[in-house]
Amino acid sequence: MDTLVFPLAVMCSLGLGGVALSAMAIFKAGASARFMDRRVKARQAELEAAFESSQETVRSLARQLDQIQVQSPAAPSRSSFNLSTRTQALRMHRRGDTSSQIAAALQVPLQEVELLLRVHNIVLKHLIVTPKPEKALERANAG
Repeated sequence: MDTLVFPLAVMCSLGLGGVALSAMAIFKAGASARFMDRRVKARQAELEAAFESSQETVRSLARQLDQIQVQSPAAPSRSSFNLSTRTQALRMHRRGDTSSQIAAALQVPLQEVELLLRVHNIVLKHLIVTPKPEKALERANAG
């Protein structure tokens, strides 16, 4: 019977060691969980404070925007060139009206009228076909 006591004692001590190790692991896991819970709650409080601050900033900016919209007059509607407006502008230019007169009459910005007239002049320059010097010489020699 003495031969069975030693192995039984070893097995009991290993079992008790395992139970002690398990108890310590459970204790550490609980402590870790409580620590993480405190960190999460602290971080959540920081984020809520930052969110509240952001919301207050947005509300303040919205109030400022409302004040600016009330104080500033509405911007005039800006008409743009459509095909008939362009046609009218070019017709007025051919009649001899100035850019400022055209802009005032059509209620469009002066810069747009000037740009339209510049582009029109460039297009006209490219449309006018000038005879090449070689062909002019050939005609002169033939005649």
